[in-house]
Amino acid sequence: MKLLRYGEKGRERPGLLDHDGRIRDLSDHIDDVAGEALAPATLARIMALDTRSLPLVDGTPRLGPCVGKVGKFVAISLNFRDHAAEVEQEVPQEPVILLKATSSICGPNDDVIIPRGSSKLDWEVELGVIIGKVGVYIDEADALDHVAGYCIVNDVSARDFQMERGGTWDKGKGCDTFGPLGPWLVTQDEITDVGNLRMWLEVDGTRYQNGSTSTMIFGIAKIVSYVSEFMSLQPGDVITTGTPPGNGLAQNPPVFLKPGNVMHLHIERLGEQQQTVVPSR
Repeated sequence: MKLLRYGEKGRERPGLLDHDGRIRDLSDHIDDVAGEALAPATLARIMALDTRSLPLVDGTPRLGPCVGKVGKFVAISLNFRDHAAEVEQEVPQEPVILLKATSSICGPNDDVIIPRGSSKLDWEVELGVIIGKVGVYIDEADALDHVAGYCIVNDVSARDFQMERGGTWDKGKGCDTFGPLGPWLVTQDEITDVGNLRMWLEVDGTRYQNGSTSTMIFGIAKIVSYVSEFMSLQPGDVITTGTPPGNGLAQNPPVFLKPGNVMHLHIERLGEQQQTVVPSR
């Protein structure tokens, strides 16, 4: 099942994508794709609906972030072996955690804004994990029971803010529009092997990232279990799980985004995103 949110920013409505690729409205059944709507029992109830009976949405509305009211936006850094080798970093012994501001979240095809004072804007295609069940100190064997589904995340990063302004990496990760989510939340039943999904990212038609979740250092169950040691996980929390080789910083010489560039992202079975880069307001 593919759940989504559509409509104007801040006024999105819940929906799903039917088997013909058309948007169906879910407003009569859930208030939003958020919180308790992501609980296993609610997802099972939605799956049992006759999709053809749901109102058909006309046209091609804007897609909002595929999950609303996100409480925590957790990022795992340096989690692909080939990316670690590319940047000449040792493979971490434990997952590296940082937090992205929830205010960075935007729709999958919304513009990405270069923040004032930054000239080193970078891209990272990542697999996002959306939590559907409360948990803390979750056993790794039970971790996937706490997952509602998966989505694409573009972990947009201002490298100059991240690496040249002192302190933690968070300041280069949390600017507005630095967290496109979607186009949809894909429930686990549609993913045969989350540890073997092809993923790529292009800028203006040039493919820079071309990898697979098969080179992850820490798998999804390990990540969910590990994060829950340090913070309770709530329905609607998002964990983005690292990026394969090929981000702009890793190019020789480095390549950074400019106004007018178009990013195009894909993860197998999860769909595609596309964002245009625009100057700061």
